[in-house]
Amino acid sequence: MSAQSIFERAAARAEQQGLAYAGAVTPEEAHRLQEAGEATIVDVRTRSEFEQVGRVANTELIEWRRNGEQQPHPRFVERLAAAYPAGRALLLICRSGVRSHYAAEVATAAGFTRVYNVLDGFEKGWRPAGLPEVS
Repeated sequence: MSAQSIFERAAARAEQQGLAYAGAVTPEEAHRLQEAGEATIVDVRTRSEFEQVGRVANTELIEWRRNGEQQPHPRFVERLAAAYPAGRALLLICRSGVRSHYAAEVATAAGFTRVYNVLDGFEKGWRPAGLPEVS
């Protein structure tokens, strides 16, 4: 499956689900895009999840929320913008796909044009699919 076809599928999911960002990818699709150098996976979980639960190799942590906080990290967009250009394809991943969904909405509203949510996240999607991880 080519990167182009994955992005097309992701866009179709966005249209079907009424998403306010570029689209949604499966963990397998995210892995293919990352391996092909077509997208960057950004982990939006908390630092403790990132360090203690495991993570996707070659990802950066940009916390959506810090431990115990209900509100988004006040510098989330600023940190994202400092690390990546607004046109880079970013695949946001969290534990289950919920926080990354909201982070994708905020990133898109801030001007990022190619933000995707990784469906089912790390613990409910990536890990059960048997995709490579760092513990």
